Amino acid sequence: SFSSDEVIRKRLLIDGDGAGDDRRINLLVKSFIKWCNSGSQEEGYSQYQRMLSTLSQCEFSMGKTLLVYDMNLREMENYEKIYKDIENSIAAAHEKISECKKQILQAKRIRKNRQEYDALAKVIQHHPDRHETLKQLEALGKELQNLSHIKENVEDKLELRRKQFHVLLSTIHELQQTLENDEKLSEAEESQETQMEAETKQ
Repeated sequence: SFSSDEVIRKRLLIDGDGAGDDRRINLLVKSFIKWCNSGSQEEGYSQYQRMLSTLSQCEFSMGKTLLVYDMNLREMENYEKIYKDIENSIAAAHEKISECKKQILQAKRIRKNRQEYDALAKVIQHHPDRHETLKQLEALGKELQNLSHIKENVEDKLELRRKQFHVLLSTIHELQQTLENDEKLSEAEESQETQMEAETKQ
């Protein structure tokens, strides 16, 4: 004895798509047997018409099955095309994701550079600009030139004073020599006068 599941499974295998093919085949076999065993021409013609009707139904069912089969094939081709399109879309999405990752990395680098530029700009803002610095350097250069001229003038005055002081020292030295000579001469004269007085007293 078969279980109900096995019976249903066998009926589905025989029945095809479930449109009653097994019933039509059984009906065709019975009609054929009755046609073979028909006693009269009318009964045989009637059984013959039934067989033709059953064959037409089977052909119609077969045509329907073929149409469904062709439709399934077209659906399979359509599904394969859709599957390929999905695969291409997935591949394109992966490429887009990869490109987006590159753009994100580039955006991060740009953002980092901007932050560094902003930091440098803040540092630069605390210092005077180039034009102002050049003006200050030019003013310092002029001041340095004036100081250099003043230094040269002072050195010239010092050299002049040095020469004048040297002349003064020379004059003082000559005057001192003259005074010493005058003093020696005076002493000699006094000594000579004293000697003369002594000789006179004798």
